Amino acid sequence: MKTESRCLRMIKKKMVRVLTVAGLLACLASGCASGGSSVGKEAAADEIKKGGFTVAASCHDPQIIREGDTYYMFGSHMVGAKCQDLRKWNYFANGVDAANTLFDNLLTEPYAAFDFVGKNTDNGYSVWASNVIYNETMKKYVMYFCTTSSYVKSTLCFATADNIEGPYTYVDTILYSGYGKSNISETNLYDVLGKNADISRYLEYGGYNNKEWPNCIDPAIFTDADGRMWMNYGSWSGGIFLLEIDPTTGYPIYPVDDKDADPYYGYRLIGGGHHSAEGPYIQYDAENGYYYLFVSYGDLQSDGGYQIRQFRSEKPTGPYVDVAGNTLEAQDDHFNYGLKMMGNYTFPSLNYTYMAPGGQSTFQDDDGKYYITYHQRFDDGTEYHEPRVHQMYTNEDGWFVAAPFATMGETLSEKGYKKSDVSGTFYVVNHGTDISSKIREAEAYTFADGKVTGGEKSGTYEVKEGTDYITITLDGVVYKGVLMEMTDEAENPVFCFSAAGDNEETLWGVQYIQKE
Repeated sequence: MKTESRCLRMIKKKMVRVLTVAGLLACLASGCASGGSSVGKEAAADEIKKGGFTVAASCHDPQIIREGDTYYMFGSHMVGAKCQDLRKWNYFANGVDAANTLFDNLLTEPYAAFDFVGKNTDNGYSVWASNVIYNETMKKYVMYFCTTSSYVKSTLCFATADNIEGPYTYVDTILYSGYGKSNISETNLYDVLGKNADISRYLEYGGYNNKEWPNCIDPAIFTDADGRMWMNYGSWSGGIFLLEIDPTTGYPIYPVDDKDADPYYGYRLIGGGHHSAEGPYIQYDAENGYYYLFVSYGDLQSDGGYQIRQFRSEKPTGPYVDVAGNTLEAQDDHFNYGLKMMGNYTFPSLNYTYMAPGGQSTFQDDDGKYYITYHQRFDDGTEYHEPRVHQMYTNEDGWFVAAPFATMGETLSEKGYKKSDVSGTFYVVNHGTDISSKIREAEAYTFADGKVTGGEKSGTYEVKEGTDYITITLDGVVYKGVLMEMTDEAENPVFCFSAAGDNEETLWGVQYIQKE
């Protein structure tokens, strides 16, 4: 039961970032609050080391679950990988192949998970977006995944295992899309809705109405504040949807008597009109009481403008709004809705350009830190992709912002910062709101005495002293962010900010620091 107001929870969450009176007095006594930056001396341009890193596993639509001291990653194409540092991933399963031991019956007769969808255009089977949870009630690991053969003909399925690495046993297919009047009997719609149900609302000209109803892919499970289990899913087509899950069986609870939901597909959260929005993932933050919905816009190819967006709601069933307070329905200019957390970008220290981040999921680790993981392509002329994991933080308004670089175990400052700490050259990427192949290159800005100059835009900044909060105003747009010290992917020490704008843009700023 929730007994605290959201306001009180937000205050408590912010207090962990603020100096106590005793700590502040100690800081003053030691002279740390007077003169100069506590971060370190800025590195000259010719001192910035270039580099990057690569991993041994390639995983599309990654999701992470922790067991003991090991992180497990699952994703599309029956991939399973593990590591202990969120970087050095190694396969324990890979490939849609009967030899893959992740499943024991999926790719054997009678191929029940593919009865409806059949084979893909490459004459193989598509198994996408595996999402694994441990179901405490069933005392089983449960994997939700999708099978598909076209942009609308898909199914959601689930399998169970006694061990997190499998083998998983396919149990059943629970949701269908892409049917027509001629083959709807091959689905479970009449089983759920009744044999005399009117299914005309799902059809248009005898075929599936994909502008109104979902493509059944990309399932992800979360638990709400009251302990109820939910599955969000969907892609492009009619939008992102939500169904409650029965924890005793793993099956959906179809809302046949709920006037606010479709009796088969459940609650529509965002989207529609066959606009891009896929890979939904909902993260509940118990400290501030919000449900955060992360989705991918654009096409997943390297030049397709793939990117990560964010909405939030006070209830699992919505409404989900962006920073400006708007909901996403079937608007043609859907790129103007949802906080764009990241897109194509590069920084001076990177020896590659990152392209098309997406297929994201999030998790909260045992120490309370939040992370976002996603697949990442590169500007290398191929479609090769690797998983990346970045830490996330909430800004002063309670929106998640992602660190600019892959995590290396960084922790926010306990004593916070003051305005004079933010001084010198910061390389700033403005991720914009476009859906395109445009690469956002870092632009050098000078931060000094509360003013921002030297770049395409100008403005001011304020630091909430004794915290990690920063507010930047550029050409009248307000960006609220978080300051952090970390190590970049070329092993340079860096002082960074990540800030969410009231125009749905995100700023990433990086100052390179001399090594001690």
